[in-house]
Amino acid sequence: DPVLAVTASFPESNPFGHVVNGENNKLLLNIENRTGRNVTLLSVAGEFLDPTTEQLIKAANNLTYGIYLPNTARIQLPFNFHSEFRTGDIKLSIWLEHLIEGERKKVSAFDSIVTVVEPELSIFDFKLLSTYGMVLAILGGLGYVTYLSFVPQPKQKKKAPVSAPASTVTATGAGGYQEEWIPEHHLRKAKARKVGGAVSSGDEQSGRSGGETSGTEGKKRRGNRVGK
Repeated sequence: DPVLAVTASFPESNPFGHVVNGENNKLLLNIENRTGRNVTLLSVAGEFLDPTTEQLIKAANNLTYGIYLPNTARIQLPFNFHSEFRTGDIKLSIWLEHLIEGERKKVSAFDSIVTVVEPELSIFDFKLLSTYGMVLAILGGLGYVTYLSFVPQPKQKKKAPVSAPASTVTATGAGGYQEEWIPEHHLRKAKARKVGGAVSSGDEQSGRSGGETSGTEGKKRRGNRVGK
């Protein structure tokens, strides 16, 4: 029979036909024009249904193509859709709308139950690691700004200048030298010289005073003799 043959299948990267939450899922539509006339491929649409009651859960993407397809020609079109459903079975229905000799028609491309799964986690997933890194960096920056805004910062205490302790200087004699740096036997000799010098000067003064006294007494004696 002259028909527009349409089949849909998951790519080889998805051999089990799983619909992964949070990812861009893809179906490949293989189309062959067997109508004996030229057709125009208008759009591809779909919907998710309850597998038991076939009640509508959510409409899928509606992609517009507007591709002219001559008789006996073949073409492959991608159909991408997003999923955020509970894991488990769900019915996916996809159809193709086309225009033939001014008449709009719809043909089924896929009508089957698929399994919704969560994406596999991997510690080597670059996208996941980069996302976590960006989130942690933003949270860290906001936390630091909040800390600076609401937590009072401690005031820095000014330290008073500390003056250097004055060194104790022990000086003796007119030279002002420090005795603790002089060997003990030199100090003993210096002290002995000072004591000796003091004694000699005392004797000289005693001699001088004694001489003066004897001279005075001599003058008195001479005076007495003249008077007699």
